[in-house]
Amino acid sequence: MKRHLIYLLTIFVCLSLQAQTRNKQYEDYIKQYRDLAVDEMKKYHIPASITLAQGLLESGAGQSTLARKSNNHFGIKCGSDWQGKTVRHNDDARGECFRAYKHPKQSYEDHSKFLAGRPRYASLFKLKITDYKGWARGLKKAGYATDPRYAQRLIDIIELYDLDKYDKKGGLKWMKENPNPHQPYIANGLLYIVVRAGDTWKSISKEFDISQKKLRKYNDLYKGYELQPGDILYLEKKNRKAQKEHIVHVLRAGESMYLISQKYGIRLKNLYKLNKMDADEPAPEVGTILRLR
Repeated sequence: MKRHLIYLLTIFVCLSLQAQTRNKQYEDYIKQYRDLAVDEMKKYHIPASITLAQGLLESGAGQSTLARKSNNHFGIKCGSDWQGKTVRHNDDARGECFRAYKHPKQSYEDHSKFLAGRPRYASLFKLKITDYKGWARGLKKAGYATDPRYAQRLIDIIELYDLDKYDKKGGLKWMKENPNPHQPYIANGLLYIVVRAGDTWKSISKEFDISQKKLRKYNDLYKGYELQPGDILYLEKKNRKAQKEHIVHVLRAGESMYLISQKYGIRLKNLYKLNKMDADEPAPEVGTILRLR
């Protein structure tokens, strides 16, 4: 009986310590953004636990000045490729340039694109969706943050708040349904995949939870088109023009206006408009200089 009471007392003490250690602001933040983190995990294959832990750590559970005034939850700086709104904020140096968003959702989406679109993080996408420790250490190694304890701090947050359950809840089921998921890529700030042999509109629609109609519309394709291995397939609406570093393209043999529109993530009708062409005209000749913006 005495041993049993000691056991119960130990359990009570452990639970009390956990309750004291957990932060209510952190718990409220998790409840607010967990669904968004899981949605991003399904699209970009980044563990929801990692996204939430980074959001908590970088934004102080949404209470930092950068998060409250600019909706930047991940401390992402402007960079040469950023074309959106900016804000000045003191960090490693005074008055550094940071990205600003209209809504936290945009910050979460941009965080996913930031990781998926940079070669230094490419090795992380080869890890299992449930390997949060590998992701945490990989982010630190790749230089996401200068804090020497950054990886361990992410791991501690994930384990204290049981964030890995979101990887298992959404991740394991998704992995069973999609045992060989597509590698996500970024072009013109947009998410795309490369079609593989055996892919169908139905299978891609199911994997990314996007209707077949939207997929065809995003990619300027007609109903009845059969996907071919090597096709670039965007998972969101293409832009009206290319990014700043891509001003023109010299047409090569075998290229078409459609292939160029897919390569640079430009809507086909806008590519024609930029070059004062009509879709019914003969295809431009090899060597033609095409404007991209």
